[in-house]
Amino acid sequence: MYTIERTDFGFQITFAGKMDEAELHEWINDSRAALQDSPDEFGVLVDMRDLKLLNDDEQQLMRDGQQHYQDAGMVRSSVILDSAILTLQFRRLAKESGIYDWERYINAGTTDDWYQQAVDWLVDEIDPDYQ
Repeated sequence: MYTIERTDFGFQITFAGKMDEAELHEWINDSRAALQDSPDEFGVLVDMRDLKLLNDDEQQLMRDGQQHYQDAGMVRSSVILDSAILTLQFRRLAKESGIYDWERYINAGTTDDWYQQAVDWLVDEIDPDYQ
């Protein structure tokens, strides 16, 4: 399951449950439609707290979809996870891949104000890693 919502800072995307390839293709198509009238620059909050693990093919589709947001003007993103291990893994991968400059990973399981931290990063560039 997924949702795409328009917000003051850009978009909020929520992923939950097991996302198969067909649903990821649907998300990509819905994202393209949502991005057609997006501002020149925007932020994206991605809530993955309830997402099940993705296989390699599904991960590639997720990356493809994320690329559409970046190409359309995404300047920062906040990814919300609910596992310390996954948060550390994604943060490390972001640093290794070079996307860490504009993407932050926040573990909702260790902080009550994860939403505010995410929005602060998107809107004011307040880095949640240094709070």
